[in-house]
Amino acid sequence: MRYDFVEAHRDRWPVRLMCRVLALSPGGYYDWRGRPTSGRTRRSEALVISIKAIHAEVKARYGSPRIHAELAARGEACCVNTVAKLMREHGVAAKTKRKFRCTTDSNHDRPVADNVVDRQFEPAAPDRVWTADITYIPTREGWLYLAAVEDLHSRRIVGWSMGERIDSRLVVDALEMAVSRRLPGAGLVAHSDRGSQYASEHYRRLLAGHGIACSMSRRANCWDDAPMESFFASLKKERRTTTYRQRRCRRGYNGGSRVSVGLARPGPLLSGASRQRRRSCTMPDRPIPVPPRA
Repeated sequence: MRYDFVEAHRDRWPVRLMCRVLALSPGGYYDWRGRPTSGRTRRSEALVISIKAIHAEVKARYGSPRIHAELAARGEACCVNTVAKLMREHGVAAKTKRKFRCTTDSNHDRPVADNVVDRQFEPAAPDRVWTADITYIPTREGWLYLAAVEDLHSRRIVGWSMGERIDSRLVVDALEMAVSRRLPGAGLVAHSDRGSQYASEHYRRLLAGHGIACSMSRRANCWDDAPMESFFASLKKERRTTTYRQRRCRRGYNGGSRVSVGLARPGPLLSGASRQRRRSCTMPDRPIPVPPRA
């Protein structure tokens, strides 16, 4: 509004001159100054305070959709577009991801399984469909590779493994951890991409030993493994400002230290750790995941 411009610069230039240039009446400006703050403005100011408080609580991990969901859960009636507009006007934004680095090597002559899952990402019960993938995390000492296994029903990370080398041992350790924690029954499908680690004899032998069916995405089609890609994207954005420390943090599950990703204490991937429940955009109404079996 042009009155706001006059108010912001009234100490530098005469008010009458600015009103003349902007085709405003000085009387209208002084009437605007003496007018009490409208209810809509007060509401917006209070909403901005709540938005900034939530943004600080979640360490700048949430964008406007999840901040709107958090406001609604706390009884704040507002529109997601209003939240997005206020965040944009006040410079409140979520963290962004780092530059992409490819970790999938599908140029091999090893056997490739069919796409059994076929983007059916909502199984009716736990331990029916698992999805797996590998990503990288930069540390002060070099690249850390992370392999994870996710249960598509609860969207819970049921197994993970970290190491300095991206080989079949990395994915086998993650799957072994998931199997030992969940003890799945018959009918489980393990879905992954066509990477050489998942097509290796080492990994396929472990699947066959536990009676787990294998499913693989189509070539160069990340949408076939979208839930795991979404998890990795959130992990990297939400932990972007976390300092990834010494070598002991990189040993992770393989070294027996049970250190979570980049942290020197139990972190978000470890069961039993004290943490705030993370709000999901894709599954806001899904109940808290079931605990691992004994």
